[in-house]
Amino acid sequence: MQKPILTLALVAGLAGAAQAQHRGQSSSRDVSLGLKAGVAFTTLVGKDTQGFNSMAGFHGGLFANIGINRMVAFQPELLYSQKGAKYNVGKADEGTLHLNYVDVPLAFHVNADGLFFEVGPQVGFLAAAKTKYGTATTDVTNGYNSVDFGYLAGIGYQQKQGLGVGLRYNGGFTNVGKATTVGNTTYQYRARNSALQLYLSYSFQGR
Repeated sequence: MQKPILTLALVAGLAGAAQAQHRGQSSSRDVSLGLKAGVAFTTLVGKDTQGFNSMAGFHGGLFANIGINRMVAFQPELLYSQKGAKYNVGKADEGTLHLNYVDVPLAFHVNADGLFFEVGPQVGFLAAAKTKYGTATTDVTNGYNSVDFGYLAGIGYQQKQGLGVGLRYNGGFTNVGKATTVGNTTYQYRARNSALQLYLSYSFQGR
């Protein structure tokens, strides 16, 4: 958990530096902090993901919205995200794979009177991975990569103070599972995270 803690410090530092830079100026109103939480519909995509289906999860955390100019803002975030997928075990049986991450999205917003479009990179740090089948739960964290690199794109409505709403897609660049080597042959299961997130947010005006 050292990497997520260091990342949180970096996010807080960015927000603090932006506020310090604008302190005493009218542009101080361009910095706000906030909370967000919502539901996510997640699955795995890739060449080796036949038989996987989507499932619902939770995501939530903190963000700092830093205005660059009247139209563009930078929004680093720190989120707890539940991801994974359902999978078929037999003809009628179904299991679930739960992948829990500490995600750090680095979103760039293009704003139009509260309406925004966003895009940016994201890095996730695996906190836990478990499979569940019936009443049996198995910890499989050691079989999955500890870092997940991806991207985000979305749309929403958010003012510098008050309630907001958003819809975001998270896609993975990297495979979630570790490669395994048997003899002289290395096998890589080709499966990446895919998540559609619907959320509510609340912003607190910076000073």
